[in-house]
Amino acid sequence: MGDWVVTPRIGKPIEISALWYNALRCMEQFAGVLGKPVQDYKTLAQHTLTGFQRFWQGAYCYDVLDGPEGDDGALRPNQIFAVSLPLVGGEIGSSLLTLDQQRAVVDVCGRELLTSHGLRSLAPSHPQYIGTYGGTPLQRDGSYHQGTTWGWLLGPYVEAHYRVYKDIAQAKELLKPLVQHLNGGCLGSLSEIFDGDAPMTPRGCFAQAWTVAEVLRVWRLLESP
Repeated sequence: MGDWVVTPRIGKPIEISALWYNALRCMEQFAGVLGKPVQDYKTLAQHTLTGFQRFWQGAYCYDVLDGPEGDDGALRPNQIFAVSLPLVGGEIGSSLLTLDQQRAVVDVCGRELLTSHGLRSLAPSHPQYIGTYGGTPLQRDGSYHQGTTWGWLLGPYVEAHYRVYKDIAQAKELLKPLVQHLNGGCLGSLSEIFDGDAPMTPRGCFAQAWTVAEVLRVWRLLESP
């Protein structure tokens, strides 16, 4: 907002590292199918895997490493991708996190970030948490990633939950409030964001493609795991 970067990602953001590792494993697969050399991708992936343990801080992951003010230990949902992405769970090579660590990430996100309509962008226990999205453009932009619930993040969370607990019924239950929201905001669609505080009032775009897409994607995944 102007010169104010509300949530800077300077340094090593965890979601970028998880996406990078997943991409390297994808390229390793593609190269194998095409009969191309795979060693460079394997080597880079192993370096990423080795360094990724720096993100672990005991109960969950750092959000950003090596930022201007050091490591950022704020509890945010970005770490869920270190569990949910297709090729970080051990299908090729090794997982970015151990199974116990993956379960811990899912559990802490479930306790602190999960709402009926998605994941909060920041834990309520953080001093900069803002539970209601509203006000002036400055106030809205200031709260956008500081506690606001994002509907599309329910997709990665549900996929991560299923990955560690293997409970399809419980995973589907997590999606039901958003299914009910189909009749709540824009008829037949899903909203972009919701307040972090109850009653999770819908905000932002009232028909958001990425929320719809993620709910459909993970529902189909659970229908034929």
